[in-house]
Amino acid sequence: MRYALVNPPWTFGGSIYFGCREPHLPLEYGYSRALLEAAGHEVLLIDGQLENRTTAEITVAVRAFRPDFTVVCTAPSYLFWRCAPPELRVPQEMIRALSECEGRIVAVGPHCSTTPKTALRKLGADVVVVGECEEILPQLAGPWSNVQSICYEIAGSPWMQGTTHSTDMNRLPALRWETDLVRRHPHHHHRFDSQPNGPGAEVETSRGCPYHCTFCAKDNFRDKYRRRPVATVLEEIDALLAQGVEYIYFIDEIFLPNTELLNGLADRHVRIGVQTRLDLWNDAMIELLGRAGCVSIEAGVESVTEEGRAELDKKCRMSTDGLAQKLLFARKHVPFVQANLIQMEQDDPNVVEHFRQDLIANGVWANKPVPLYPYPGSPDYTKRWGVPDGSAWERATEYYLSVYDQFSDIQESRPRPLHELELQEATRA
Repeated sequence: MRYALVNPPWTFGGSIYFGCREPHLPLEYGYSRALLEAAGHEVLLIDGQLENRTTAEITVAVRAFRPDFTVVCTAPSYLFWRCAPPELRVPQEMIRALSECEGRIVAVGPHCSTTPKTALRKLGADVVVVGECEEILPQLAGPWSNVQSICYEIAGSPWMQGTTHSTDMNRLPALRWETDLVRRHPHHHHRFDSQPNGPGAEVETSRGCPYHCTFCAKDNFRDKYRRRPVATVLEEIDALLAQGVEYIYFIDEIFLPNTELLNGLADRHVRIGVQTRLDLWNDAMIELLGRAGCVSIEAGVESVTEEGRAELDKKCRMSTDGLAQKLLFARKHVPFVQANLIQMEQDDPNVVEHFRQDLIANGVWANKPVPLYPYPGSPDYTKRWGVPDGSAWERATEYYLSVYDQFSDIQESRPRPLHELELQEATRA
């Protein structure tokens, strides 16, 4: 069988999306390609964003390949499955353009995982994968009645088969990327200590998180915490270093202390960036993180009060002062440390600003608190409205726009409602 794995040329006009808008390596497609090829299938991987290809150019390439399956993702990067653009405009446009190509259309991503029947309907796909997609895609070559974690139409009605899929991380090999694709990736995600001299890359050392903070949309994918074997991760990094990569950003939901991995990184003299919770690190491990080449830490603090962190279900056992001291200690060993803050009712704006300025004066960046979007698939959404239904993404966006009048720096001054961004729904023949 032939599989075309397509990442569309993403645009974000009018979106509430607050993730990075630079291209990143399509890790989910990298893993999928490896498992598909191991199963004897032929694979074409096209990244419209990273390769700067238009929708029309992608369509021509896919038509020439004549795939049995064309896969389109509803998020621009695996890094941002948890906070993807709520609207489906870009994958809708891509799927409409591909509708005249041979084969079946498969959609994957956070929308397919959280609201599969709605995603199937809006996208006009033949089938959507519910949860993590790498192990499911090869199974689509056989009878769909034997495949779990998919949603497709039977007798004109959407049929959900099985439950959310979680990938066995031990099955995912060390990824190999084409050198040309790596060279197209000059972006060093969340790095501020120096200007890039060579390509950057993204790598995953673990998937999921043992915590269940209310704002994190991971109930339907990348939920249970799993580590990749350290030897596999280091093999992947060695291949990237041989291609000239000088900076690795780990996309893990939470980069937890791992002595074996950090020692292996220290031996390789690579620069790295992570997102983590510093209340889970002791001083010795923070020092080791610095020796491992870490130049950027994005640290989840979220609220400057214990009440606020409790509302977010952070399970944080450290005081606000203790968190500040941990951030300052990390800054002694890592050039850039950021404390992430969320806009919380429990936090006095004056106290927040005092907390921010104290950290900034001592070399730690703390952002102005950003408004919290209640992503479908997050505990926050479920607490407000219950299990996500067919209007979940519209409901969350309408709430966000009605409650907040100031947004993050990366967003436009006034994001637009979903009905203004999404295309009229399409159906597949």
